[in-house]
Amino acid sequence: MKFLDKAKIHIRAGDGGNGSASFRREKYIEFGGPNGGDGGRGGDVIFRAVPNVNTLIDYRYKTNFAAGRGENGMGKMRTGASGETLVLPVPTGTVILSENEEIEYADLNVDGMEYLAARGGNGGWGNLHFKSPTNRAPRQANDGLPGEERTVVLRLKLIADIGLVGFPNAGKSTLLSAVTAARPKIANYPFTTLNPQLGVMYAHNREFVLVDLPGLIEGAHTGVGLGDRFLGHAERTKMILHVIDGTEQDWAARYQAIRHEMDSYGGDLINKPEMVVINKMDAISPEDLETRMAAFKKSFGRKKKPEIFIISAAGRLGIGELISAIERKFIEQEKAETNDK
Repeated sequence: MKFLDKAKIHIRAGDGGNGSASFRREKYIEFGGPNGGDGGRGGDVIFRAVPNVNTLIDYRYKTNFAAGRGENGMGKMRTGASGETLVLPVPTGTVILSENEEIEYADLNVDGMEYLAARGGNGGWGNLHFKSPTNRAPRQANDGLPGEERTVVLRLKLIADIGLVGFPNAGKSTLLSAVTAARPKIANYPFTTLNPQLGVMYAHNREFVLVDLPGLIEGAHTGVGLGDRFLGHAERTKMILHVIDGTEQDWAARYQAIRHEMDSYGGDLINKPEMVVINKMDAISPEDLETRMAAFKKSFGRKKKPEIFIISAAGRLGIGELISAIERKFIEQEKAETNDK
């Protein structure tokens, strides 16, 4: 299934049915009087978050959606049937935005969560409502009210525990395949990953959802490369796993470049708990590894250093230690959150 994380659609709730202007006509009843029923209410348009769906592809080719119209009222005080409500399923994690994307209407981040996006119009009154001592045979009835309509933007932010970020070819996809059952495309050229990839990592009795984000490069926030829009999928994560290609000469420069792109994007990504993973350790000599690690740690100066792990995702070296450290980090975060409460 093709991945799509943004769509613009037009929705329209159903119009209300018209009221009826009818009169009671029965044998032996000389003055029957008005008995027109009300029109039915128009159907609403509702967005509902559903699990096990990770794309908005259903809204790529069909972009106009309308709920059912209410039926007209009828004689014998019969009210028209209400229009059918239109329920539009979206992946859990979808944000409903205004057409210009400046207003956030709803954030459907829980399975089954719903948002009433457009209300159906009320049905018109039948002539029975207009009967009075001075107007015993009213012939007027109201038309139904139109339903609400609007254009909205759907933006999906995948729900994951850990986001993998880094330059292209740092080994993020290889790491994802090493710690989960996911099988992303892996190749020796930049931007192999064009869309976010999800995987589930198991650690003892716990499981963590990881999202592998397409590689960032310097200037991504200005649109260079694939841009930084995929960083939106890291906004919901609880931790960032920053993957660096160990064969690069200057780890600090690569690290700071990605941090700058995250800071430029916003969304508080820069302040999320972080671990740094130096990948491809089996492609570096022990002497170079030691030299580059010393220079990398020195680049932080007096700033607090993140936890740093040296692994080889392709060779499955250091993977067990990394998984254990991730589990420990989450346990520490949960304890801290509990104490804050």
